[in-house]
Amino acid sequence: MKQLIIILFLSTASTLFAQTPCDYSENISDSIGTYKSTREYMISEKNFAGNSSYIFYSLALTDGLPTLNIQLIQKSKGFLKANCFDKDSKLFLQLLNGTIVTLIHIDQENCGTMIRDDNGFDNRVMTGSFMFLKGSIEELKSSPVSMMRIKYLTENEDYVIKKEFQSELNNEVYKPENYFINNLGCIE
Repeated sequence: MKQLIIILFLSTASTLFAQTPCDYSENISDSIGTYKSTREYMISEKNFAGNSSYIFYSLALTDGLPTLNIQLIQKSKGFLKANCFDKDSKLFLQLLNGTIVTLIHIDQENCGTMIRDDNGFDNRVMTGSFMFLKGSIEELKSSPVSMMRIKYLTENEDYVIKKEFQSELNNEVYKPENYFINNLGCIE
């Protein structure tokens, strides 16, 4: 009986401490409505042959509607291929338990913005907002993410979601596979 109580306590404690403290970039409530958004969190980083790409997530809650905001940044001295979000774009997340969760892009076409920096690099910045389908938040809270597929206007792109990595950009350590487990409570 004593062992059963200890096991129950430990499993409850691990559930309680899985949620990280919420860090909001915006938390507004006024006569028009409410909006809160978590700070951007790096999910993927690729650096190869002078080309760099970064993907950041943030979660938002707008008048009770939860969304996942995604920002993609590409940097290169060469040609940067444009991918676009449109009304048919989707984000597929494969969880470690085998489940695939689908998020639907809001109906807003976006091909990003091109910016040339002082060092001669072209930078493409693209953002998109994706809505959670019914039941998907509960699925994302229950298992880490192992893969992400983004369906753009013209193609699909796959990303392996790492358990942990240290960013070359800012030297911070990120744990992207548990992003949803750790942060979805911030928008409920």
